[in-house]
Amino acid sequence: MEPEESPSRPLIDEIHSNGDIGVDEPSRSKRPIISSGEQLDVEAYASLYQGRTKIMRLLFIADHCEGNPGMRLEALRMAYDEIKKGENTQIFREVVQKIDGKMRPDYMMDSVWCDMVDRRAEQKKEKLENELNAYRTNLIKESIRMGYNDFGDFYYAHGALGDAFKSYVRTRDYCTTSKHIIHMCMSAILVSIEMGQFTHVTSYVSKAEQSSEALDPITASKLRCAAGLAHLEAKKYKLAARKFLEAGPELGSHYNEVIAPQDVATYGGLCALASFDRTELKHKVIDNDNFRNFLELVPEVRELINDFYSSHYASCLDYLGNLKANLLLDIHLHDHVESLYDQIRNKALIQYTHPFVSVDLRMMANAFKTSIAGLEKELEALITDNQIQARIDSHNKILYARHADQRNATFQRVLQTGSEFDRDVRSMLLRANLIKHEYNLRASRKL
Repeated sequence: MEPEESPSRPLIDEIHSNGDIGVDEPSRSKRPIISSGEQLDVEAYASLYQGRTKIMRLLFIADHCEGNPGMRLEALRMAYDEIKKGENTQIFREVVQKIDGKMRPDYMMDSVWCDMVDRRAEQKKEKLENELNAYRTNLIKESIRMGYNDFGDFYYAHGALGDAFKSYVRTRDYCTTSKHIIHMCMSAILVSIEMGQFTHVTSYVSKAEQSSEALDPITASKLRCAAGLAHLEAKKYKLAARKFLEAGPELGSHYNEVIAPQDVATYGGLCALASFDRTELKHKVIDNDNFRNFLELVPEVRELINDFYSSHYASCLDYLGNLKANLLLDIHLHDHVESLYDQIRNKALIQYTHPFVSVDLRMMANAFKTSIAGLEKELEALITDNQIQARIDSHNKILYARHADQRNATFQRVLQTGSEFDRDVRSMLLRANLIKHEYNLRASRKL
């Protein structure tokens, strides 16, 4: 590998082996890397959330932790206990069906509890309908708004998300203050996220942000997180990263019915790595005091970001590899893990080759912990996509950078500009002569 400024050979060897300059091997070996065999602590994970999202995340883990029956049953047990604290009998029946008698008798079908909850629900629904009809008769806007809001809460608690969304949205016609509109938007956003309707999320985030009243820091952070989830779902990773990075530390656990602060760090960090350039990564992530508070909650993500920026690719890829199994169990991130990982790896390959005139593929493969054949295929794809300007010497296993000939490119641009100028002048002279001799006028008279 020959850098353009030709540093000393020992320095180059260190770059080959470590992927960066000036970090000795003993200091790097002390970095804590999670054991690849360490599995997700379901109980600790679930404690970060509350409400319906806690249940849905546990069920998602149970459905996706293939080959780990212990984790599956643990997730179903915790979901069962959490559901019994609420009123959603439909999802309770689904969980009992998933358990399928594989746990102790305490976790069997509880028909008595279901009948009692359903009976209470019918009574409460009838009461809410009577109250809402009375409010409509009296034409008291605030009471009608509260009535629809209560209906939304009722439907949400019982898992009827479509009806809950309709009820929350109906309150809009009876909102009299900016706070009411923001409350309506937050309720609609919550239900839309649960339903996976992220176009609604974007719409109501925009409505809330356009409120005439200034948003308090917690509400503003909630809206940014909701917008970040919507962009993440749409695979707009750069926009998602920007929204998560804008969330303030005051968010804390105030939005744990949707997202935990640890998720903000993970989602924001990975999206930033996949989409930001080095300058943005430095200024918007590493030097971001607010986001640093979130990163402190997930040291692995903080370390892999620092390793990536410092070009410690082997260590960075180790962290990513160790995190992958748990990220695949995340309800919002699982569909994007492969795409994000591919983009991060491609950026690392591009960043590694950028400063050099030639790169020894053997040493590069060692730095990225891959085979030479596999590395060649990855580099071929990047060269084909025009992301790396280089050519590969397959016999000697060397990558040669193909730097543009600035002198020749300048001459070509000058010649092209001259040709365009000549063409434009000829066109103007022709038009001027046509007008001078009234050619168009005489032709029209003959017709």
